[in-house]
Amino acid sequence: MRRPTLRALPTLPALLLPLTLVLAACGGNSAADARAGSRSGSGSGAVTLNVGDQKGGSQAVLKAAGELDHLDYKIKWSTFTSGPPLLEAVNAKAVDIGGVGNTPPVFAAGAGSRIKVVAASHGSSDGETILVPEDSPLRQPGDLKGKSIAVAQGSSAHYQLLATLKKAGLGIGDVKLSYLQPADALAAFSRGKVDAWAVWDPYTSQVLHAKKGRVLATGAGVTNGLGFQVAAPSALADPAKAKAVGDYLKRLNRAQDWVFQHPEAWAKVWSKETGLPYEVALDSVRRSNGTRVAVAVDAAAVASEQRIADTFADLSLIPRRFSFQDYVDTRFNGTLPPSTTAPRSYGKASSR
Repeated sequence: MRRPTLRALPTLPALLLPLTLVLAACGGNSAADARAGSRSGSGSGAVTLNVGDQKGGSQAVLKAAGELDHLDYKIKWSTFTSGPPLLEAVNAKAVDIGGVGNTPPVFAAGAGSRIKVVAASHGSSDGETILVPEDSPLRQPGDLKGKSIAVAQGSSAHYQLLATLKKAGLGIGDVKLSYLQPADALAAFSRGKVDAWAVWDPYTSQVLHAKKGRVLATGAGVTNGLGFQVAAPSALADPAKAKAVGDYLKRLNRAQDWVFQHPEAWAKVWSKETGLPYEVALDSVRRSNGTRVAVAVDAAAVASEQRIADTFADLSLIPRRFSFQDYVDTRFNGTLPPSTTAPRSYGKASSR
């Protein structure tokens, strides 16, 4: 059956059902999130790299960019609903490497997981938003005092919300947080059960396209915009697998370059992979998904992540304090630019 378009849908929950498997790179946190299955990739050779992925993620973009050709190692893909369960698999040595947003590694490290951050990318934070209904009286972040806000615990949106509140002179005790995964948060938001929703692209683009909300604040200036590739120390200790990891990271970087250069082509692939309407996918690519640039996991990136870790530790939202540097392996930095390098830009995305 053909998937209905945005304009044919009276409400948002049905529209967002395909995205319960996307959760972008930001990674919502939920004990219910689980691995959705595994797939074998192309390639040959004695080495098999076990890669954790999310729907419409690394495998899709690598394939679209032609970067899965001529591999001298095999890839076994495992699909996860979000970052936290992916990192649980890395900790369990079931996955050698996988991509997540800026906050899941903090929660994993806070829990003492065996992980190493090996690569980073820097993208626009314009897709990290706090949304309110179009007819909401709220006009600025300070107006959130006493209001109810939906957010996925442990996600990048979680930190963006805390940072935005702090900038507005508010704390976590000044608002009422509802820890909800995106599908449940969307239902609560569209039915008026919460006053605001802290979320990320492509959800941001969907809500704006459906004219069911507007942006109260973005992550620009308050979040670091970083995403990470996280590996299992055991894989890095294996010379053959470590070599494969290095090649895989280079292919990802080239694929991201391809996305920036071919936003329409990637939007078509992403739309097919996830069920996103093409127009929403393209807006999300231009707003945030396609803006990413590969950067070094350097001192600035570590310091930025340490601030996130300390913020959650101060609020007792992670079980312990730790040094983020202890969870970093810089061997793949090479000649990559610093983590503070500006993201790419397509210009202003549509918010119709």
